[in-house]
Amino acid sequence: MAKRKFGNLALNDALKEFIKENKLQGGMDKVNVREAWANLMGNGVNNYTTAVELRNDTLYVALSSSVLRNELMQGKSKIITMLNEELGKELITKIVLR
Repeated sequence: MAKRKFGNLALNDALKEFIKENKLQGGMDKVNVREAWANLMGNGVNNYTTAVELRNDTLYVALSSSVLRNELMQGKSKIITMLNEELGKELITKIVLR
């Protein structure tokens, strides 16, 4: 258990410290990637997205439309760049579309 710190601490800083001390950043990254995918891709793609999962540095996206999958395969590098910019760090290096 962490020692109690006296004094004022901003809530944002307290949450960051809690996440760091309890090694929760990996889980937070997985949630943030799902949200970033939903925000960037919009309703058209999200309607055909069945699963988004981050494992290590690879993003696995399951799609119900083969036509959409082929379209997205052509722009993989741009999607990776956009997602990493949205997340604010280099988290994704590869995308696998299923």
